[in-house]
Amino acid sequence: MKLLDIGEVSQRSGVPPSTLRYYDEIGLIRSVARHGLRRQFEPLALTQLSLVALGKSAGFSLQDIAGMFGADGQPDLPRGDLLVRADEIDRQIGNLTTLRDALRHVAECRAPSHMECPSFQKLLRLAKRRRDPSQQSKERASSE
Repeated sequence: MKLLDIGEVSQRSGVPPSTLRYYDEIGLIRSVARHGLRRQFEPLALTQLSLVALGKSAGFSLQDIAGMFGADGQPDLPRGDLLVRADEIDRQIGNLTTLRDALRHVAECRAPSHMECPSFQKLLRLAKRRRDPSQQSKERASSE
């Protein structure tokens, strides 16, 4: 099996060598040899790096992602966790869609003032209800 030099892994994956060294140190990928001072990796490292990028895009922590690899470095994806995260992303999509629609409405609203627009008022009430409860208690405390 042909080993890949850290420079080649970096070039092929788009991941900087410093990040590759960090990932190696925390066990996300594993160097299997050295050529001088340069780390050498099996081709599997490229697949692992693709999964790391995908996991990061999905909002998983590096620690979560590390748990998605078996002892042999092969992917061992926790389907239940993936479904939970997919549901969270669906909620985010819904919230972002609402936000996008609100921004478009505010930008295109023909009311003389946004404060006179019933749709805008409704959006403000919805936004107030969706705020983080800890933020609401901080605001209440500062207004007292």
